[in-house]
Amino acid sequence: MGNPLERTSRRLRNSSLWLRALPLALTVFLVVACTARSQETKGPRSSEAAAPSSSAVSGDEDLIATAKLQAAQYDYDAAVATLSSLDSAAAQSELASVQAAKAQAVAWPDNTTIPHIFYHSLIVDPARAFGGSQSVGFSQYMVTVSEFTKQLQQIYANGFVLIHPQRIATLGPGGKMTPIPIVLPPGKKPLVLSLDDLSYYEYMDGHGFATNLVVNGDGKVVNTYTDAAGKTTEGNYDVVPIVDDFVRQHPDFAYRGDKGSIGLTGYNGVLGYRSSVKSYGDTPATKNAQAQAKVVADALKAEGWNFASHTWGHINMTKSSLGWITTDAKLWDTEVRPIVGDTHELIYPFGADISSVTPYSNANPKFAFLHGTEGFQYFFNVDASRPFWMQIGPESVRQARINIDGITLQKTLDGKTTVLDQFFNTKSTIDPRRPLPVPLGGGAPGG
Repeated sequence: MGNPLERTSRRLRNSSLWLRALPLALTVFLVVACTARSQETKGPRSSEAAAPSSSAVSGDEDLIATAKLQAAQYDYDAAVATLSSLDSAAAQSELASVQAAKAQAVAWPDNTTIPHIFYHSLIVDPARAFGGSQSVGFSQYMVTVSEFTKQLQQIYANGFVLIHPQRIATLGPGGKMTPIPIVLPPGKKPLVLSLDDLSYYEYMDGHGFATNLVVNGDGKVVNTYTDAAGKTTEGNYDVVPIVDDFVRQHPDFAYRGDKGSIGLTGYNGVLGYRSSVKSYGDTPATKNAQAQAKVVADALKAEGWNFASHTWGHINMTKSSLGWITTDAKLWDTEVRPIVGDTHELIYPFGADISSVTPYSNANPKFAFLHGTEGFQYFFNVDASRPFWMQIGPESVRQARINIDGITLQKTLDGKTTVLDQFFNTKSTIDPRRPLPVPLGGGAPGG
């Protein structure tokens, strides 16, 4: 057991040693704590600092996705600019891919050899369209949703890429219309698309067509459609939303996001909205229709669509006097232009041009007015007798359009034309609900 006094002395010595060591221990503890605090204030340790933050990774991913879309739609320089500030391995890999694609791309050899196709509104319900009092006209000038969807797939598969007319040529610094290089991968071919009479006229009501265009809850432009039973739904019932969805799935179908040109009259309003004051009066309903139509028009432009004048009253500009053309243009400027915005495109109703094949000049008073006063630079007639036709003049572009409708489909089936063969196999796209043969006379004139 030992001497109690010795044990007590030992405990006291140990206590004295612990007390003398306490200040040193406290000092060490404070130094360590302060060092750790300093490191927290300055940021993560060196091994953690090397790892990018989640927000930085997300930002890189977003920019890489943007560059991928730009490159897919042939805007290689924009894609390179988007990636130029990124150092990640993924960004550098994508940059190399973009530069390789750009190196392979070539300019289209001749911008005057670009075809232009057009459609009218699509038939949703063939039973009503082909079985009613206007069946002949609908059969001649419209195609069905089924036919268009099949044709669109084949147009894409055959290498065509949608472009706006402004990509073909534009006014240069000297005011002269100048061709622009259209750079595409080998095998890709530029194509202009336009739509006539997207006003959903009163005469179409109840005959199996969409009612109008609207912006849905997701911000997409879709159609309203009422079926034979009276049920109304929103969906892809006409060219615009079908093409929009197709481009979302196949972005390389749209050159730098281009879709097509929408030719509008004004006498029944626009886009399915009865917005004409001349036709419907200056009423709260008309004002509301104008406001609704403008929302849709703005959304369409944001989606890559252009607008074109189709004249206010769908007039024949070959036969109309300059005075009548002037009166009609004032109505279009008053009732349609405020909704869709300025446009430099004119689509002739019926394809009725203001000149023969003689190039435009200011010696033609109709051209002098339409170009000089109305500001039109791109003019479109109709000619389905050849794969393409175009004149690029000093101040304007003039291009023929191929009508894809029942008449041209039937002529193709009969072996009377091959103009559609470059786009699709006509027989494979025919809707079995379409009565054949399509009558080639007796309907109201289209265009």
